[in-house]
Amino acid sequence: MPKNIAIFGSGGAIGSAFVRTLSSQFPEASIHAFSRNPLSSPADNVLCQQIDYLDESSLKNAAVQVSQAAPLDLVIVATGILHTADIMPEKSLRDISAYKLAELFQANTIVPALIAKYFIPILNKRQRSVFAVLSARVGSISDNRLGGWYSYRASKAALNMIIRNLGIETRRSNKNAIVCALHPGTVDSHLSEPFQKNVPDGKLFTASYSVEQMLQVVESLTSEHSGRIFAWDGKEVEP
Repeated sequence: MPKNIAIFGSGGAIGSAFVRTLSSQFPEASIHAFSRNPLSSPADNVLCQQIDYLDESSLKNAAVQVSQAAPLDLVIVATGILHTADIMPEKSLRDISAYKLAELFQANTIVPALIAKYFIPILNKRQRSVFAVLSARVGSISDNRLGGWYSYRASKAALNMIIRNLGIETRRSNKNAIVCALHPGTVDSHLSEPFQKNVPDGKLFTASYSVEQMLQVVESLTSEHSGRIFAWDGKEVEP
């Protein structure tokens, strides 16, 4: 049972669902909910904190703060973007730009890597602990049959490689830690809204359902699964 939990991206649809679900499942746990923007706490055991994900001093200070009383048992990184007001996924080569690539790599690859830098070292070493990052099936190179979405696919593929590296390195220093990536499925959220018309019936999930499924997957993982990617249904996603 996790006693000390950190959640990043807690202002988003999936991140906020993680906060609600975990605060309900583990009312005795301390939950540190990080977001770029100010948030109000949904429960007594949730401490909401504003953070600059690209400011390493901010991340370092946050890591010191959350681990003062105890190491972390669970870290969820639910940050990332697919589109913005001026960025949409590329349909073809002519849509690629340095700006799009830089923005998506920063949000989807660099931010989780920086969080890992400061929060994996404070995972619990005496018992099972988990560092889980939201990724996406479209980041799988072997599963790519449609092409397009260059920046998003590439940023998530790079994230998946970072997760693999983290799993290998962390195993050497913390044998009780599990580092993994999670594919949440298509969730009814701002991120997926422009693309929901193409989602098959029954495959557009509420954030709460997706989170409940992913937490079941997290609970089933062992150290042998570290560095790998798993979908909401428990099936492994090939790199």
